[in-house]
Amino acid sequence: MTVPKPTGSALTELTMRALAEGIRTRAFSAEEVVAAHLDRIEERNPQINAIVSLRAEEALDDARALDALTARGLSRGPLHGIPIAVKDLMDVAGLRTTHGSRIYVDHVATADSVIVSKMREAGAVFVGKTNVPEFGVGSHTFNEVFGVTRNPYDTARSAGGSSGGAAAAVTSGMLPIADGSDLGGSIRNPASFGNLVGLRPTAGRVASARPGNAWDPGSVLGPLARNVSDAAALLGVISGPERRAPMAIDEDPAQFFALAPRPFAGTRIAYSADLGGLPLDPEVRAATDAAARLAADLGAEVVPVDVDLSEADLVFETFRSLEFLDGHGEEAAAHPELVKQTLKDDIAWASGFDAALIARAAGARTRLFRRFQALFEDYDMVLAPCVQVLPFPVEWEYPTEIDGVTMDRYYAWQRSCSRITATAMPSLAMPMTFSRAGLPIGVQFVGPYRADRALLEFGLTWEAAVADVIARRPVL
Repeated sequence: MTVPKPTGSALTELTMRALAEGIRTRAFSAEEVVAAHLDRIEERNPQINAIVSLRAEEALDDARALDALTARGLSRGPLHGIPIAVKDLMDVAGLRTTHGSRIYVDHVATADSVIVSKMREAGAVFVGKTNVPEFGVGSHTFNEVFGVTRNPYDTARSAGGSSGGAAAAVTSGMLPIADGSDLGGSIRNPASFGNLVGLRPTAGRVASARPGNAWDPGSVLGPLARNVSDAAALLGVISGPERRAPMAIDEDPAQFFALAPRPFAGTRIAYSADLGGLPLDPEVRAATDAAARLAADLGAEVVPVDVDLSEADLVFETFRSLEFLDGHGEEAAAHPELVKQTLKDDIAWASGFDAALIARAAGARTRLFRRFQALFEDYDMVLAPCVQVLPFPVEWEYPTEIDGVTMDRYYAWQRSCSRITATAMPSLAMPMTFSRAGLPIGVQFVGPYRADRALLEFGLTWEAAVADVIARRPVL
């Protein structure tokens, strides 16, 4: 029996790896793949507002050039002909990089960022950028340049952030995969809100040459995808050593292209139901408890553990504010009328720090790291809630209350992610279930330092167990 050749919108339902293989074998062309995704963008982006700075005609020209290479039996690499839109905090030569800020509304990048150069070398076709909150601040994607990004499962709800545009584009089929960045949950929150796989890798796994404190493990780059294999493949493309990044991990990125599922049977999982007493939406709490039961059904020994995260907020909030003071203090001072209040608040907090506080936070970060590494002598992973809330109305700047508890800062509702950031451990966000109202709820698996591959292989097993959840794509 002849299998029908996928065309048009059917191409946007294929995995990234299936698209790459189809282009390689000439089952379909890169031009067809890019055209199908551009059609999906034209159809769905007006409702969702995930893709910005679109370059449709140029992308089709690039795809045709790649098809000419394919016809000669040549390939640029794992992303040959794959359409990509890059998070609008990363530079793509010749494209606007606005950072979601009116300060940079007309800024056009003159060179590629490190991960963009790696994607370009691997054959990616850049179709545009993905929307972000202003300077990536906050986990709800809106700005005064492009507006708000909406959740494909319910366009009245947030897609999360700061990789909200990236996640919404992948969830809705406008892109097969996307890059993201994660400081306080900017990959993991959108992954949970979008029923996606999102990896916050170990710091240095994906190198960056951006300005600022290159020794800080807080902000990292990583993949978003509809399945683990695609996320791992993108990680393989963008990871690797970089001489300008002192924390860069010098390991072969090829390790992420050939994963095998790791069984849960025989593993020990530390279950943290609320990561040190955090308030959770009742449906999130129920979903996380259900995830612990599922892990046990898969054969793991799941042990409730009271993880000591008492210093995690000090670590995260201190170094987060210092990063924004360093990265945006001068811009905020020069253009106060163009910078949102939450960023100004972060900068003001950092300006008030003294040496004793910074030294205490640095010591706490070391203690937290060693405490978790010791925990992983007894456990293979930590299972925890990924988000504390369901996707919230797009009109909100951020949730101000969870289950009756008032949030003391604009990012306090993200602490289920930010407390893990403070440990410097890698974390994999995975789908789990849907709320009564049909909104996705994910969980996160936290692994030992540099155990990114192991997390992804456990993720393959989890993915098979929740296949019906992953298959539930939004209907637009």
